[in-house]
Amino acid sequence: MRGLGTTAIRPGGALKAVITALAVLAALGLFVSACATGGTGARDEGPAGSDTVAGAKTPSPSASPTKASQRVDAVKLVKDDPAVSASVKRDLKPCVADEYPVDVSYGKLTGGSADDIVVNVMTCGDAVGIGSYVYRAEGSEYHNVFKAEEPPVYAEIDRGDLVITQQLYDKGDPVSYPSSEEVITYNWSASHFAVESRIHNDYSNVVGGADSPSPDAN
Repeated sequence: MRGLGTTAIRPGGALKAVITALAVLAALGLFVSACATGGTGARDEGPAGSDTVAGAKTPSPSASPTKASQRVDAVKLVKDDPAVSASVKRDLKPCVADEYPVDVSYGKLTGGSADDIVVNVMTCGDAVGIGSYVYRAEGSEYHNVFKAEEPPVYAEIDRGDLVITQQLYDKGDPVSYPSSEEVITYNWSASHFAVESRIHNDYSNVVGGADSPSPDAN
């Protein structure tokens, strides 16, 4: 009969037993920790920031951009318009190749569902405005609802109003230096443009004007 404590143990057996026991305890500890925190095992150890990207609030799609105004052939619009004078049509010629001296603006002026069109016709040489027109969309067509043909004239859209600038010349004034100007603001009223305000500006002839002394004058 063998006595207690006389069981033979191979060299290194005790050390292996201890290592095995520690490994089991470590595994149990990781399992308990994962259960306590609701983790999902190896997936919780993924690349840094992956959970943030996955859980980030997806931005709502941006609002659809406003549909661009339908562009028109302004030159054809003016030439086909019976309200435009023959002289303006005659002077509306290309300056270079097929480039015509016209400025075109689109915007809300008459309260319609589509943008109104403002067309300024100018001369090629000195860009003097010889005609300004406003066209209102009615169905699939555009109709002339305003015209100004006393050069130099220029029309603009300003916060929903139509602004006409009319330069005025005294006898002997060079084209580049008018003596004064009228700035007239129009507002759409039911079916036509009505004058809202009128401003008159007088220019000085001292600087650059006809009465300016020559640089060589003593």
